[in-house]
Amino acid sequence: MEKQLKAKVLLVDDEEEFINSLSQRLEVRGLKVTGATRGEEAVQLVDGQEFDAIVLDLSMPGMDGLETLKTIKESHPDAEIIILTGHGTIKSSIEAMKLGAEDFLEKPVDFKELLGKIEEARNKRILILQKQTKDEIQTILKSKAW
Repeated sequence: MEKQLKAKVLLVDDEEEFINSLSQRLEVRGLKVTGATRGEEAVQLVDGQEFDAIVLDLSMPGMDGLETLKTIKESHPDAEIIILTGHGTIKSSIEAMKLGAEDFLEKPVDFKELLGKIEEARNKRILILQKQTKDEIQTILKSKAW
């Protein structure tokens, strides 16, 4: 039996069928998936809730993947973003990494590889949250006159 990967994932792709299909496969493995078909929608979702990983397509009408990545990273620098695209170029992958993407995968994606990248993103996010909590506790302890 496959292990259940507990993570909250945002899938961003302009192909709704792709989101539905991939969401079903991920949810079977214990992930909670939210889908968005536009960059603007993704930014609003990220502003309203926390995600362990964001899987983001580069080629979308309106706000494309690079602009979405940049906008999310400006307000959420710790966001774990995995680029997933069928139209990847070396230039776009380098640009995505410069803007803060954690990884760059091409469609059709190897499902096990994607699960591994999501697990890595979730684990990194847990470490970041633990450090933030520790720092907050230290700040509180230093501010008290015991």
